[in-house]
Order: sequence, then structure tokens, then C-alpha cells
Amino acid sequence: MKKVLLSLLLLLVPAASALANAGITLPPTTPPFNFTQDDFKGLSRELGLAISYVPLAPAEPLGGTVLPGFDIGVEATGVLLNTDNPYWQKINAFNKSTGSDTIPSTLPEAKVHVQVGLPVIPIDVGFVYGEAQNTDIKFAGGEVKWAILRGSVATPALALRGAYTKLSGVSDLDLSTASADISISKGFAVFTPYAGYGMVWIDSKPKSSLNPTLQEENLYESKGFLGCKITFFPLLNMVAEADFARVNSYSLRLNLHF
Repeated sequence: MKKVLLSLLLLLVPAASALANAGITLPPTTPPFNFTQDDFKGLSRELGLAISYVPLAPAEPLGGTVLPGFDIGVEATGVLLNTDNPYWQKINAFNKSTGSDTIPSTLPEAKVHVQVGLPVIPIDVGFVYGEAQNTDIKFAGGEVKWAILRGSVATPALALRGAYTKLSGVSDLDLSTASADISISKGFAVFTPYAGYGMVWIDSKPKSSLNPTLQEENLYESKGFLGCKITFFPLLNMVAEADFARVNSYSLRLNLHF
């Protein structure tokens, strides 16, 4: 947890942008690196979960019965990578051999996130753009969330969500994710805790000339999340969320709401 908090703080430090970049380049399948299909599968799984959609919002809809609602915010996410696994060890060894930086065990991501709640119907649509700081990892995505129960003073809200993300910036990989989840939330004064569970489907294709024998991987993983939205003022709120899968992540979001 300490590493996560430090990584999130680094996103706010201007000097961090002066650090050298660490890229993800698929090592050769030949000695001394011997990057295998199993290595590519493990990398695809972790990187897919690392860029998969993070809701950072309760189940209740943003829009009202008459007017739309908007949340526009900035986010910081710390993704805990399993860098002791062979595929990361080989990638980092290859990076060192080419004079590049290694991929850190905690990947800090900075994101811009916009959500719009439609009027009348309890549907939210959202868009996110993110970059893993000091790496070549960039991604964008979107969501559609349907609150099948709006919630009330006495009852919780319940929502279904579908989302998609696409990796960019990594020339050796064509990777995307699709996800679906169900979530529940209930407001108490200024606090709105929420929880959810879903699935992430990962489609990963290698594009490197160094390993022409690698094949496409199509994977799926389960993912759970817990979070809480805190409303400070009518126009300002903060959301904290923890996502649990084979790759865990911890996120903070600061929003303008109107």
C-alpha cells in the first residue's frame, strides 16, 4: 500500500516528467531472452487488467428525472504489477540491454475522466484517457451504465455497466479490453459507498518482428471493486476505489459536478 500511495503522489510532482521512459518491447524468442507464448499470455493478462476500465462511480445515475448531470475529473491509479514473474523479468532485462528503464512494480497512471448522466432515463455514458507515467503506455476507453434501480432514501441503487478500453503507444502490441459488471451503492449523508463485480475480456495481438512465432491471446478474468464517493460541496466530490483481480489497483478521483 505504501508503494501505491507514493506512486499516486508522484503523479502530482512536476519533476516526475523529467524521468526517463520505460517502454514495453517484446524480447526475442531466441536466446538469451527466450520469450515464450506463455510469457506473452501472462503479459497480456496483466497489461489488459492494468488498462481495464475503472468505474470510480457509484451505481446511482448522474442524471435526474428532468436535467442531465456531469462529472468531469482527474484520476490517479496505482497498479500493482507482478514484476517477479518471468515475462516482466525478461522485458526488464531486454530494456536494460538496450539502455532503457525497467517497468516498475507499481505502475502509476494519470487519467482524465468524463461522465454524463442522461435526463429522464437512468443511463450514464463516460470516457477516459490515461497514461502510465514515464512509460510508453497510453489508453482510452468508454462506458455505458444503466441504473436498473435508481435508489432512494431507503433503498440502494443497482446498475449494469459495459465498458471498453484500447491500448496505444506500445508499438509491439495491439491490445484491447471489454468488460461488464454489476454494482450496488447506497448514500449516507455525504458518503456513498459502493461495490461491484464483473468480467474483463482481453484481446492481445503481438506485432513485433523479433518474435514472429507468437500468437494472439484471448483471455478473460474476473474483477471485483469497492469504493466510496465523498461529496464535499454541491460542485465538488472525491472518489476512492480499490479493484481486485490478478492485478490489483488503487485509485483516487477528484470531480467537478454540475
